[in-house]
Amino acid sequence: MGAATSTPASNGDPDGATTSACPVPPAARGAAVYNVYNQRVDGATGGGGVLDPRNNMPLQPSNRPSPGQRAPLSAAREVSMIPKGGTDGTWLYPSPQMFYNALKRKGKMEGVTEDVMDSVVHAHNTLNEATWRRVRDWEHLHQECGNPKLLRFVGRPDSLSPHARVNSWMGGALPFDRHDWFVDRCGKEVRYVIDFYFADEKAGTPEAFVLDVRPALDSFGAALDRIKMTIYSTFAAYGLPCPVTGHKRADAEPAGALEPSVQQTAYGK
Repeated sequence: MGAATSTPASNGDPDGATTSACPVPPAARGAAVYNVYNQRVDGATGGGGVLDPRNNMPLQPSNRPSPGQRAPLSAAREVSMIPKGGTDGTWLYPSPQMFYNALKRKGKMEGVTEDVMDSVVHAHNTLNEATWRRVRDWEHLHQECGNPKLLRFVGRPDSLSPHARVNSWMGGALPFDRHDWFVDRCGKEVRYVIDFYFADEKAGTPEAFVLDVRPALDSFGAALDRIKMTIYSTFAAYGLPCPVTGHKRADAEPAGALEPSVQQTAYGK
């Protein structure tokens, strides 16, 4: 997990952060700030019980027990290590109660009980931390912007990426989820596509989850980044020094848990 610290949700901020915990620096005032539903919460939209007509989701996530809930769930939220765009703080993960409420609202309660929510949230948080590490690997190609931040994200489980679709045509597994993450890179919004895979034969082990993280092909620069990463990762896989710097990669993660099988490719989207 990215952080061992937990904090109770506050009543004032849609993401549970307080102004003292996550102050907005002067340079970021006026910058867009988003909640976990990809909706602006920096004054451009309301909050409370308002529903967005585009997706029928509340602007402010509920941290109260759902009607018919059989057991209490924790309302404490873990502090992530993922910098939040428009603030000096980091994103807060949903509490077990918030996660439960979201599943119920979306009609995805089949096989879900209150006693598994802690494990579900732990897996969710671990995957997100691993995803951010993958994003940071890509952002190392732009070291002139040394402090990328996650501005917002969108879950797209019903929209296959072209890469995932082609991979399935070739006999590969389908991802169980897809996210689009929007990163603030020196004031420029850059989109990443993340496909989440689950290996049934490795169920119950950390190796069961596989991430495919890459910049979306929204620009020539993104395509160039994919080519660069393919070259660099290929050299690193063979223990060869970087063809540009001459240095061996020192920050490579060991093979095993959450190691991507198709992350660093120059194709797909």
